[in-house]
Amino acid sequence: MEHSDRRSRALAAEAGCYETWRAAALSGVPESTVYYWARTGIVKPSISPVKEKLWSYGDLMALRIISWLRHSKHIDNDIIRASPMTEVRRSLALLDSLNLDIWHSNGDNARSASPLLVDKEGKIFLRTEEGLLNTRGQRIVSLPVEFFDLLAPFDLAGQHGPDLLRPRPHLRIVPLKVAGEPHIADSRITSRSLAALSRRGFDPDRIAGMYRVDRQSVIEALDLESQLKLLQSAA
Repeated sequence: MEHSDRRSRALAAEAGCYETWRAAALSGVPESTVYYWARTGIVKPSISPVKEKLWSYGDLMALRIISWLRHSKHIDNDIIRASPMTEVRRSLALLDSLNLDIWHSNGDNARSASPLLVDKEGKIFLRTEEGLLNTRGQRIVSLPVEFFDLLAPFDLAGQHGPDLLRPRPHLRIVPLKVAGEPHIADSRITSRSLAALSRRGFDPDRIAGMYRVDRQSVIEALDLESQLKLLQSAA
């Protein structure tokens, strides 16, 4: 069992490995909430649950989705009510009992998706191969609700999280690539490494020349890292 746990954590780390502050900033969830959810077992860090907590890319998705469910939202002309935490907990328990993940990837160039659906009242449903279930595991004949993207950018109570696949037009986050770090599309150049050069006094033109990438990609990378640092300081 211990070997299996180590193997699972190693695989999770390959997909992405984030300190708590960065997991909070990327997911758009306040750092204090991330710690609280870890203590109460709502979302535990997959890579390292003790001392310096380390979170996987899958953990980011879970944080984002649960935060999405827990807040009221305006989508087009509709108001989607917040889902009660009891409803969220039941949905997580049901996913676990069915051995389903809260999200799955559709490939590098496609959006990820979640089996969870929610109606305007904040009621959560689970989409399975056999049909729709409510959080008590009861089958639902039909669900009159459109699918809402749980992973798109959002702004809740002043806490803004970037898109977890395309944080900027020229940036991508891809599991298993550069440890899940935001990077310039079609490269392995991370926004973090470009920000480090900027802090050393290199301007965007010089950085772009060093890496032979366009200036706009560098500007977007620096802008993303500035956003994440602001979220860290505000937490």
